[in-house]
Amino acid sequence: MADPKGFLTTPREEWRRRPVEERVRDWDEVYVPGALLPIVSKQADRCMDCGIPFCHDACPLGNLIPEWNDLVSREDWRAASDRLHATNNFPEFTGRLCPAPCEAGCVLAINQPAVTIKNVEVAIADRAWSDGFTPPRPPDRLSGRTVAVVGSGPTGLAAAQQLTRAGHTVAVYERADRIGGLLRYGIPAFKMEKRHLDRRLEQMRAEGTKFRTSTAVGRDVGAAELRARYDAVVIATGATAWRELQVPGRELGGIHQAMEYLPLADRVCEGDLAVSPLSAAGKHVVIVGGGDTGADCLGTAVREGAASVTQLDIYPLPEAERDEDVDPWPTYPKVYRLSAAHEEARDLRSAPAADADARLFAASTLRFTGDESGQVRALHLVEVDGGRRARPGTGRTLPADLVLLALGFSGPDRHDGLVEQLGLALDPRGTITRGRDFETTVPGVYAAGDAARGQSLVVWAIAEGRAVAAAVDRRLTGTARLPAPIGPYDRPMTA
Repeated sequence: MADPKGFLTTPREEWRRRPVEERVRDWDEVYVPGALLPIVSKQADRCMDCGIPFCHDACPLGNLIPEWNDLVSREDWRAASDRLHATNNFPEFTGRLCPAPCEAGCVLAINQPAVTIKNVEVAIADRAWSDGFTPPRPPDRLSGRTVAVVGSGPTGLAAAQQLTRAGHTVAVYERADRIGGLLRYGIPAFKMEKRHLDRRLEQMRAEGTKFRTSTAVGRDVGAAELRARYDAVVIATGATAWRELQVPGRELGGIHQAMEYLPLADRVCEGDLAVSPLSAAGKHVVIVGGGDTGADCLGTAVREGAASVTQLDIYPLPEAERDEDVDPWPTYPKVYRLSAAHEEARDLRSAPAADADARLFAASTLRFTGDESGQVRALHLVEVDGGRRARPGTGRTLPADLVLLALGFSGPDRHDGLVEQLGLALDPRGTITRGRDFETTVPGVYAAGDAARGQSLVVWAIAEGRAVAAAVDRRLTGTARLPAPIGPYDRPMTA
């Protein structure tokens, strides 16, 4: 604790975003380059070095937050990087994409604004790369054991890096043409530029991890064949089976899933396409779903030049402050948050019909209607109460040329045949069944991440990858050498 009075004398100050009018004209990250380092040391001073740091429990990785806050306050960046990377393979990802449950669990947040833990984290990660503190760490010797990791999202990449560094020969199989899963084709570049991902992949290649792209296990390579070829297989395909909206008019043209829309925008940024075939340019867009994926669609549609864009959230408008009776500290509270995309839509008045920023709260879709050619032209909705019952007389109609469904995901995609060919058991939610050691009902086959846990956060995905790597390493070597931050049945703190 470098400054015992830091939390009393220094107000919370966050990384500034670029002006809305500037940032919506490009796909670069929304934050002002270089604006974080001048403030981050004083912000780290606000950490109280609590006797019981609840931020540890709020973070599934068990990040050593008070330790690296103290080191940053002293500007010891190398030591801070060592402590940060001791628990997190990819802090440059979590520092940009995680909603920071650690800040909700910050002891200071009981009665003051929390420490800017997420900003400190990304500052350490970026400084580590710029100062050369993250060289490849290939193993001293190889174990002679082989592992296949199916899926290259944050879970698969974390598992692969841990197992490679432990001396195993690891190959990552990805059905897309580039490595990264949703980090590559799902997360918009304005939230995380792909150079951060590419840089980490080069490190992994230098350490010895092998990557196999454009290879769908179950279709291009038989799942049983893969199991026979490797000593262990880790299924980390994510929960890519999207939820549907079964209402009249769903069959109309112009209604698409969010994960049909977002990857195309990412491909434009990658240079694969000049223009997305689902571009929102000049269209009235309605996004059904109030979560982060919906917000990603919102920011993308604004940048593509939508005529209007409105996001529907079935939940009521959250309060500005934590409700201690519903979400007591240190749980992650449901409060009103203004993402960069919502700030953009609000300032640009992209959704004139919205309640706040671009969102209509307590809104439920009734049906879609279209024109003679079968193209959607309107979305009909109704306001609902807390029990999702329609309120009489609250029906409204929104113009809609493009509708994006962002309703979440139920489990792994089964079209490739991976689940069936291996004979994996599924639980009632549609996710892969596994035991306490992350092993599925098929010996030697492990499941981790959203494919087994269900849709979750990037920080949980990385924690799952680290934990399943520990389980696989233990099976292959007979010893516990790798850290396992969570178990397969651990869940976020709730009231």
